[in-house]
Amino acid sequence: MTRVAVIGAGPSGVFATAELLTRPGVEVDVVDRLPTPFGLVRYGVAPDHLKIKSVTAALTRVLADPRVRFYGNVEYGTDLTLDDLKRTSDAVVLATGAPLARRLGIPGEDLPGSWTAADLVPWYNGHPVDGVPWTGGATAVAVVGAGNVALDIARVLFKGGVGLGGTDIPEPVAAALDARPVTDVHLVIRRGVADVKFSPAELLELDKLDLDILVDPTDVVLDGPDRARASEDRVIGQRVDVFNRWSRRPATAAPRRLRVHFRRSPIEILGEGRVAAIRLRDNASEATEDLAVSAVVTAVGYRTRSLPGVSADPAGATVHTAGRVEPGLYVAGWLKREPSGVIGTNKQCAVESVRSLWADLDAGLVPSATHPGRLSALIAARRCDAVDWAGWKRVDAAEIALGASTGRARTKITDLASLVRIGAGVEQACHLEEMR
Repeated sequence: MTRVAVIGAGPSGVFATAELLTRPGVEVDVVDRLPTPFGLVRYGVAPDHLKIKSVTAALTRVLADPRVRFYGNVEYGTDLTLDDLKRTSDAVVLATGAPLARRLGIPGEDLPGSWTAADLVPWYNGHPVDGVPWTGGATAVAVVGAGNVALDIARVLFKGGVGLGGTDIPEPVAAALDARPVTDVHLVIRRGVADVKFSPAELLELDKLDLDILVDPTDVVLDGPDRARASEDRVIGQRVDVFNRWSRRPATAAPRRLRVHFRRSPIEILGEGRVAAIRLRDNASEATEDLAVSAVVTAVGYRTRSLPGVSADPAGATVHTAGRVEPGLYVAGWLKREPSGVIGTNKQCAVESVRSLWADLDAGLVPSATHPGRLSALIAARRCDAVDWAGWKRVDAAEIALGASTGRARTKITDLASLVRIGAGVEQACHLEEMR
């Protein structure tokens, strides 16, 4: 019998678990700091991307396998140490993602009214711990970023709670978004049109909204090298075509406006006590301009959180060949390769890491656990409020019932104490310090 502990129940952790189960005689303990599984799918994918969220059905089949035990509301580094895991498991796979925001490092970034994607995305997805609520009633917003997360944020702000009525968005989130609807979003892109990372499908979603999309035609004129790239790379060509079409589309009397600013670098966020404007520098001419906005959201990437036993580079990404930290300890997902790709990208990434595990195991390099199978007893002794798979199913049923009461398929429960009470069956969370 081989016992493996997987830390993180998001896509990377579950894909790693699925690969581990392809070998006979393997049992997997999946540990997550939240009482709920699915990680990025549940708390990172935009609420209106229901097709992407449907991957939870496949993730559920893996976690429901009788060879898998799920332990939610248990945190690596606090409730369990790396030594604990090494004593009770033959191997450990860390798949904790990259939850922290990269920052621009410009003056004014800490003003009230300035958010990062790591603040806003968990909040509008109902994360019980992370996220900063949208407050202040901004109608004009600058979103800085050249990837799909920036588009998600702009689209969610435009749609508001009313436009997201068919999703699992929590009621308080919907109310906050609708308190003073956003009418103007400035999409600030530091790169040129051929260098953005938006997927064509995400761009086309904006065509379905009742808004004017304003693009300066001179911003989408390609030089020779960019024209060559656009002709050789189908995806780049599709993106360029979308922006070209938008640049030719006349403005209407639409109630909302998306203004796209290419090759503009934010150099300062302005305001006395709160965001009032963002100052941009034209990357070609060095000229500056101030956009009057009452909120700024930066979506310029994520970085990993420091973990016991795992080193990271200065940029915040873990660097280990093929997912191997050392024989018996492995990383997968964003922790391994830094934030990149889509949900499906994590599958092959996890497979590569598990194959490194198999290679080490077959070569006799992985030391056997000294107390195999004792992880469950250790968790029970330290966290009486751990949530097992049956507990998650109770939370799942409660969210479905809550959604049905408001005409939705599901409404997320966002209060951590409520999730623990339902999932662990305890009225009050009992903490590690109380168990010692």
